[in-house]
This record gives sequence, C-alpha cells and structure tokens, in this order.
Amino acid sequence: MSMLKEFKDFAVRGNVVDMAVGIVIGAAFGKIVSALVAGVLMPPIGVLLGGVDFSDLVLVVKEAVGETPAVVISYGAFIQTVIDFTIIAFAIFMVVKGINTLKKKEEAAPKEAPKPSAEEALLTEIRDLLKTK
Repeated sequence: MSMLKEFKDFAVRGNVVDMAVGIVIGAAFGKIVSALVAGVLMPPIGVLLGGVDFSDLVLVVKEAVGETPAVVISYGAFIQTVIDFTIIAFAIFMVVKGINTLKKKEEAAPKEAPKPSAEEALLTEIRDLLKTK
C-alpha cells in the first residue's frame, strides 16, 4: 500500500503535471512547425534550387528488383527535419529570452519597504522623543 501512495504522490505532484502539459504542447507545436516547414518554407526553397522537392531527394543504394523495393537513403527528409529542428529551437530560444527579460525587469524593480506595524511606529516615535530630551 505504501508504494501505491508514493506513486500517487509522485504522479499528482505539480512538477510532473506541468511536465506532461509541456510535452503535449511541445508535440503539438512540433506538428505546427513541421507543417510550416513542409508546406510554406520548403516549396519556395525548392523553387529557388531549381524545382527540387526535398522529400524526393534520395541516394539509391540498390535498385529495385522485381517485387523488392529499392534501398535508398532519404537525405531530403533529413534536411527537412534539420530545418524543422532549427525553427523549433529558435522559437523556444525566443520564448526563453522573453521570459528571462521579464524576470530581469521584475528583479530590477525597486521593492517598497514594508510599512511598520502600529506598535513599531509608536515605539519609533517614543525612541525619537527620548533622544531629543
């Protein structure tokens, strides 16, 4: 029973839930960026390179024989994946940079001194009166 309680405490802990949400959002963000790269960025780059479709870029290791498909190295898909990664890494960098900027502004803001309680104010006043006499 103790192990079940420990697991429940672990699974419900805030950090684990936050991490799970981050992973789900990250996966969705990755799909968005992949669609952006595949559908928006790569076609113009392919046109600039002479009508090349990156998904078609392959190196044939062994030609197809009869029913056996060809053995190919799909380096075009690798190029597209590297571009996806670069865009995702840059987007995450910009988000982290923005968060760090906000944190620096919060740290730089002067903090107000806490107001003394009524008792402290009265004691300070008495002290000041005693000093003048």
